[in-house]
This record gives sequence, structure tokens and C-alpha cells, in this order.
Amino acid sequence: MNFEEKPIESKTVYAGKIIDVEVTTVELPNGKTATRDIVRHVPAVAVLAITADNQMILMKQWRAPIDALTLEIPAGKLDERDQGDMLGAINRELNEETRYSAGKVSEISSFYTSIGFSDEYMTLYLARELSPVTTELPQDEDENLELITVSLKQALEMVKSKEIVDQKTIMAIYYWATLQQGE
Repeated sequence: MNFEEKPIESKTVYAGKIIDVEVTTVELPNGKTATRDIVRHVPAVAVLAITADNQMILMKQWRAPIDALTLEIPAGKLDERDQGDMLGAINRELNEETRYSAGKVSEISSFYTSIGFSDEYMTLYLARELSPVTTELPQDEDENLELITVSLKQALEMVKSKEIVDQKTIMAIYYWATLQQGE
């Protein structure tokens, strides 16, 4: 069976700082047409940062789309400073958001964050051997962050109690749990 939808026409209805929004008319496999609202987003990185005492770093921050305080792992979009250098992007984000750099980084997985309406593609990394940075990069002017560290047990409880609701963070915690089972 053919599932492919063929774009007929696409129009950018919003071009913003972080996203662009397109309205696209597609031809369905049965010949009918449909409209798709698509959010375009640059690739992003997220980091499961584990300290020497086996604690994960989380950030408290306000998220306007859900009108709530969240707990999340460090993350951010790739930009012109990175020029395809993923390790550089990871350490830049760690520096900006946690004031740490990683001595050891490994890729966990890549995924689309909300495939039903967005093309944002994120790569999740594990960062260990953390050390304080010697030169602090400026934080984004519109970010207010507070760092906390939690154990795996605490993190799993925070997911269960819905204190952590961010999907990239939940994925990172479950990955960390599988690592602990193998050790």
C-alpha cells in the first residue's frame, strides 16, 4: 500500500526566532487533498549529564507553552556557532546552561520530538567526566535556570509523580535506568 503524501502547495504563514510554520496542501494516495500544518525547527541536542557522584543534572525553568515550571535536561538548538560540530554544540549547551564541560560524550539516540506536526530532530547524548568551565559563555537572555541534581531513584520517582513531564528528559532517565541495569 502506498502511504506517501505529495505536496501540492506550501506557504510559510509564520517565520519566527525558533520556528517557522507552514501550511501545506498535499495529495493523498487516494487522490483527495488535505491540509497539513507543519512546524519547521532546526536540529537540536539534549544532554544526559551525569556527575562524578552519579547524579543527573536537571534544570528548572518556566515553559510558556504549558504555563508551568519544568524540570529538564540541558538542551538547545544547533546554530551558526556550531557549523555541524555536534561535540561543540553539546559543550556549548552544557557551558551555557550548567557551567560544566564534558570529558566523555557518547550518542544515545536521535529522534523526532513531535512527529505529528514538527520536523524537529533531536540527538540525545550522555555526558560524563564533567568539570567546571574556565570561561563561561553567556546564557540566553530570555532563560532563567536553576540547576538541581538527582539520583536515578529520585528521577524515576519524579517521572512517576509527573514532576518530570518533558519527553526528552523522560527518555534520558529511562536510558540511564537501562545503563544501571547493565552495570
